[in-house]
Amino acid sequence: MEQIILQAIGAKKLIEFVYGGHPRLIEPHVLGVNGGVTQVLGYQVGGSSGSGGIPEWRRIDLPRISGLKLTSKSFPGHRPFPSGKHSSWDRQIAVVS
Repeated sequence: MEQIILQAIGAKKLIEFVYGGHPRLIEPHVLGVNGGVTQVLGYQVGGSSGSGGIPEWRRIDLPRISGLKLTSKSFPGHRPFPSGKHSSWDRQIAVVS
């Protein structure tokens, strides 16, 4: 799973998966570890969410993802964050350029 996300970050390709019973289409921006859990920080541009609000930034726990697929859809790369910075991480594995 991490390999697909690393590939997506490197190639600036969207990923799709199911999380919390909702299909998601995400621009993956950061792969990292927080509180011992590997997560992806992404900008959700499609699908649905129980908390509503799309597009929106989402932090997703990798162990809770199912059906992960790399799409052929590209995104331009870095996107401004509302706070002006990434949220904190114990360790960053990859960040989109």
